Amino acid sequence: MFDATALNRRSYRAQGIAKAVFCLMTVALVVPVLLIIGTLIYKGGPAISWEFLFTPPRNGMTEGGVFPALVGTIWLVVVALLASVPVGVAAALYLSEYAPDNLLTRTINLAIINLAGVPSIVHALFGVGAFVHFFRFGTSILAASLTLAVMTLPVVIVATREALQAVPQAFREACWNMGATRWQTIRKVVLPNSISGILTGVILEVSRTSGETAPIMFTGATAFIVFLPESVFDQTMAMSYHLYYIATQQTGVPEEITFGVALVLIGIVLLMNAISIGFRVYLRGLKKW
Repeated sequence: MFDATALNRRSYRAQGIAKAVFCLMTVALVVPVLLIIGTLIYKGGPAISWEFLFTPPRNGMTEGGVFPALVGTIWLVVVALLASVPVGVAAALYLSEYAPDNLLTRTINLAIINLAGVPSIVHALFGVGAFVHFFRFGTSILAASLTLAVMTLPVVIVATREALQAVPQAFREACWNMGATRWQTIRKVVLPNSISGILTGVILEVSRTSGETAPIMFTGATAFIVFLPESVFDQTMAMSYHLYYIATQQTGVPEEITFGVALVLIGIVLLMNAISIGFRVYLRGLKKW
């Protein structure tokens, strides 16, 4: 048995300190999340019921439920995903698999980075000018969802590029040596092996799209509406805007209803994320490397 040298003892001590620091950082990230969820459950849990989930607000939003806002949020998220995911994946495929390293490509990458840093209220003003007035979609689900799609497009592009670049280059070269074209290689090999990473971008987009308020305030969301939307050209309620309105604009709303709306909104995000993560885990298990 060898005695530890002074160098070994210093190394072990430094490793222990680093481990403790990283553990504290992890706890510092997890504890606020648990406190937020715990507070929402404690204060908003009593309001949660089938009636709360499946009835519209009543009596100036001081009674009733959140069903129109719940349906409207699903509309906004689904339409935004349909608009942004195909465009984002196509852009990432071009940048990763086709585009040469030149001034145009670097300019596109810079534009993506800048787009990710634009405040959400600026996206709202862009949505009003572009989709509400220029394309004449009016204040509608389509205008609001397209605004959200533009805002979250960088997330999809970056996540897809990382997933595509994680596929070993040897896979591509093996296909090319067998006579496959570049598109056949992408369609049959690259995309199937990167789909789980692409879903990471989709998960992040769902989380951000569900909780955004500013981009939909001026483009498609309304404070109160009785009927459910029948098409993408209708206005709709949304959980995030409904929560903002009853918490800051409407008086006489019971505290448990406000926290109940926040709890349902968090539940929607967690449910959508759980479905996406489960599908991603399943696809990751099909990988052959």
